Amino acid sequence: MSRKPFHQAGFALPAAIFLLLVIGMLVVLMSRFSVNQAGTINLGVQQARAWQAARSALAWGIHQVNATAACASGAVSLAGSNLAGFSASLSCTQRSYTDERGNTVRLFELVATASNGSPGSRADYAWRQISGVVER
Repeated sequence: MSRKPFHQAGFALPAAIFLLLVIGMLVVLMSRFSVNQAGTINLGVQQARAWQAARSALAWGIHQVNATAACASGAVSLAGSNLAGFSASLSCTQRSYTDERGNTVRLFELVATASNGSPGSRADYAWRQISGVVER
């Protein structure tokens, strides 16, 4: 009686298919992670640029108050800078009061707002608002 050898034909094929599926899922997950990470980084950069644009508008407003002793309001041009894709505006409110010595004190409250579009108009939409008070 001859004995037939133990036959393991076809065992490698299911293992190879399983391994390919696992590697494919890992590639898909890593690519999604990479895309999400790139979007997060881009949004962070745009938020920093929006803050710089608002800061520039506020600095311009402070300069105007110090130079003219009057409120400056309206759109602030950022043309010619790396912030040219942003729009910035400045509002100013002047308040006066008399201190305990009888001196008139004028306060200028400045609010600067910057954005790179409107909400929902782009994936990397960024908006920042900062304020400051100048006594003159």
